[in-house]
Amino acid sequence: MNIEGNERFIRGWEKLKEIDGEAGEKVIQSLKNIAPDLGRYTIEFAFGDIYSRQGLDLKSREIATVAALSAMGNAEPQLRVHINAALNVGCTPEEIVEIIIHISVYAGFPAALNAASAAKIVFMERGIIANT
Repeated sequence: MNIEGNERFIRGWEKLKEIDGEAGEKVIQSLKNIAPDLGRYTIEFAFGDIYSRQGLDLKSREIATVAALSAMGNAEPQLRVHINAALNVGCTPEEIVEIIIHISVYAGFPAALNAASAAKIVFMERGIIANT
């Protein structure tokens, strides 16, 4: 992957590190041997173009992302990364729980229960709640 001079990639990589930290880097690394172009597209488009836009701050973007992934009901690995990201950019655990409760109205209880389970795992990993 030749990234030299690729402003979108550089901007995206910096934004990815700012938001997701090590978890985001691990996602990209996991694609290196199977679909490196998918990793590059994720960095360039999602983070270099979309996350870098003006109009919403990073906290608002992560609220939207956590809501969307929660509503999908089948994207737990991505949801866990973005729950971590939401915490990294200023969301509180209480706000994340409220997002999950809120989506239950629109996406149903199964999606909300799956999201709550993902949040519990992230909160436990970060020492926010005890393993119960």
